[in-house]
Amino acid sequence: MVSKKVAFYTLGCKLNFSETSTIARSFKDEGFERVDFKDEADIYVINTCSVTENADKRFKTIVKQAQKVNPDAFVAAIGCYAQLKPEELADVNGVDLVLGATEKFKITDYLNDLTKNDFGEVYSCEIEDADFYVGSYSIGDRTRAFLKVQDGCDYKCTYCTIPLARGISRSDTMENVLKNAKEISEQGIKEIVLTGVNIGDYGKGEFGNKKHEHTFLDLVTDLDKVEGIERLRISSIEPNLLKNETIELVSKSRAFVPHFHVPLQSGSNDILKKMKRRYMKELYVDRVSKIKEVMPHACVGVDVIVGFPGETDEHYLETYNFLNELDISYLHVFTYSERDNTEAAEMDGVVPKNIRSKRSKMLRGLSAKKRRSFYEKQIGTTRTVLFEGENKEGYIHGFTENYVKVKTPWNPELVNTLHKVELTKIDEDGLVRFEFIESLVV
Repeated sequence: MVSKKVAFYTLGCKLNFSETSTIARSFKDEGFERVDFKDEADIYVINTCSVTENADKRFKTIVKQAQKVNPDAFVAAIGCYAQLKPEELADVNGVDLVLGATEKFKITDYLNDLTKNDFGEVYSCEIEDADFYVGSYSIGDRTRAFLKVQDGCDYKCTYCTIPLARGISRSDTMENVLKNAKEISEQGIKEIVLTGVNIGDYGKGEFGNKKHEHTFLDLVTDLDKVEGIERLRISSIEPNLLKNETIELVSKSRAFVPHFHVPLQSGSNDILKKMKRRYMKELYVDRVSKIKEVMPHACVGVDVIVGFPGETDEHYLETYNFLNELDISYLHVFTYSERDNTEAAEMDGVVPKNIRSKRSKMLRGLSAKKRRSFYEKQIGTTRTVLFEGENKEGYIHGFTENYVKVKTPWNPELVNTLHKVELTKIDEDGLVRFEFIESLVV
C-alpha cells in the first residue's frame, strides 16, 4: 500500500513552528509520508497566524500554491486564524477542513475521507474550552529546536487577538518540559529556544489550576542542568515578568545564552496605558540596564508597534528618541493593523495608513543602525558560532551565542557544529566575518 503524502506550511511565530512539527509527527505515526510544501502531496496543512493583517492575506496565496501543485489535494487550515475566523477560511476556494485551537492536535481523526469538499468543514471549539495543555517541540526542521513551555495569555492588551485565539494562560509540567528537552538533545540538536505565548508566566495552570506550582526562574534553573544541551535561548519575554534573578542566572549560566527579546510596543507611557500594557517605559529602561550591567555583550531585541490609535507625532517621536538612546541591538517593527473584537479597533484617533508606513520605515532604519552599532562593538571579541543548514548563494550562515549573524563560504561539514571564532570585520551586506580559533564539535 502506497502511503499518503502530507505537506505543511507554517505562518507566524516560533510557537506555531513547534506545534506544526509535533502535528507532523502525529501524521508520521499514522503512516503518512511528509514532503516539502512545494512538492505534490495528498494533504496540505496550513498553520495560520492572526497577529498581522498580512498573515491573513498570505493564507489565500498559500492555498493557491498548493492547488497549483495538486488541484485534487485535501487542504486543511489550523491555528490562530482558524480559531478566530473559521467561516472566513472555510469560504476560501480549495479549503476542505478548518480546525480550531483544541481540534488541531487531533487532525488525523478528521481525515477518514480525503475527498475534496464543496465547502470547507469547520470544527472549532469555544475558546473557553481551550483550557488544557498540549506539549510541542520542533525537531528535524532546523539546527535549533523550538520547545513550547506555555500557551495562552491572561493579559488584556487592547490590540491583541491571541487570548481569543489561544485561550487562557497554561503551562506544561516541569517534568514534561525536561523530558522534551532531553529528547531534543538526544537528537543531536545543539540549541533549544524556549517558546510560548507569554513564557514569563510559566507555572500558571501547570496542573490545571491557576496558582503557580513553579516559576519561570525554576524552569530556567532546572533546564540549565539538563546534560547534552549546548545552548538554551529565551524567546520573547514580557519586561514585567523578566526578573533580576532570571537575568542573573543567565549571566552565570552553563547553557543559557546572553540574548533577550523584550517587547516594548511603545516608548510613550500615554500609549502604553491605552494598550493596557503592564509596565511603564521606566521599568523597560531598568530591565535593559540590568541586562547590560551583568552582560555588557548581551543582545537585546525589541518589539515595537507604530501607528496605534491616538499615536500623535509627539508620541511617535517620544518612542523614536527613547529607542535611539537605549542600549539595544535590533527592533522588530510592527505596523498597527485593526483586528476584529479588540478594544483598539473601536478607539478614536485612527492614524492614516501612509503615516503608519512612514513611521515604520523610520524605525526600521533605526533598527539597522542599532544592529550595525552592536555588531561593531563585537569586532575583535571571541565568540562561539552555531552554523545553520542552508547553502545561501555559496555561503553558510551561523549565529554567535549573543545573536551576531556571521557568514563564511559554504562547507557542509560545518552544518550544526559549534566553533570558537574571533569576529574580525563587518561585510558589505552587514554580516560579520571571522577567523576560526577552534572546533567545538561534540
